[in-house]
Amino acid sequence: MLPVQSDDSLVLPPPPVLEAGAALFLDFDGTLVPLTDVPDAVQVDPDLHTLLDRLSDALQGRLAIVSGRSIATLRDNFGLSHLRLAGTHGLEFAEPNEAPRTPLRLEEVNAAEARLHAFADDKPGLLVERKSISVGIHFRRAPHWGDACAALCAALASETGLFLQAGKMAFELRPGGADKGTALAALMESPAMRGGTPVFIGDDVTDEEGFIAATAHGGFGILVGELRATAAQWHLEQVAAVRHYLGESADRIG
Repeated sequence: MLPVQSDDSLVLPPPPVLEAGAALFLDFDGTLVPLTDVPDAVQVDPDLHTLLDRLSDALQGRLAIVSGRSIATLRDNFGLSHLRLAGTHGLEFAEPNEAPRTPLRLEEVNAAEARLHAFADDKPGLLVERKSISVGIHFRRAPHWGDACAALCAALASETGLFLQAGKMAFELRPGGADKGTALAALMESPAMRGGTPVFIGDDVTDEEGFIAATAHGGFGILVGELRATAAQWHLEQVAAVRHYLGESADRIG
């Protein structure tokens, strides 16, 4: 395990501008777009599409979105089909405009989804999110139910053998065996990304494995948002700062 900055030294500087040889790995929610109470409320504006296209061209295609979202959602809801994608925390992959490589949805996920709905249906503010191969429950609008959500999801993980993924005001039940770090490692072996210096930008605890993997491959991680104990070496305060940083980098690389 690589060193993680502890809570008693929460000071991280802003990152250096990207170099031409970077291989860029970007989380989506909370990094490229602001977090919302309802996942479906997220909007991708034309300026973000333009920025991502500029960066991909500047880096000669060495750009990937690595998200907890499914590839279907990243493509159908946000128009990202033309980019390289890793979805559901590294369980799904897709090359630009090609068919995704997605495991089958397990019956255990369906069973967990039914239990979550039964729990949430009479509790205003809780939201059960169905994904391609996983299911999540969000309690951002009902934080007083957070402990109960945690207990139920832990019990479901034990009963079904599914992996319990904690995130920002949410829990997800999914197949195990992958995370954003394994996604980065797999993508670094692809011809499009191979030879680049990996840079992983993300905001959530689910991005920590990405920071660790980027560092292990000779690059670095950039934490977005509130400071915490992290494996990232650099920090950006919010989504607007990420976009400014990426735009500045695209301008410099040309």
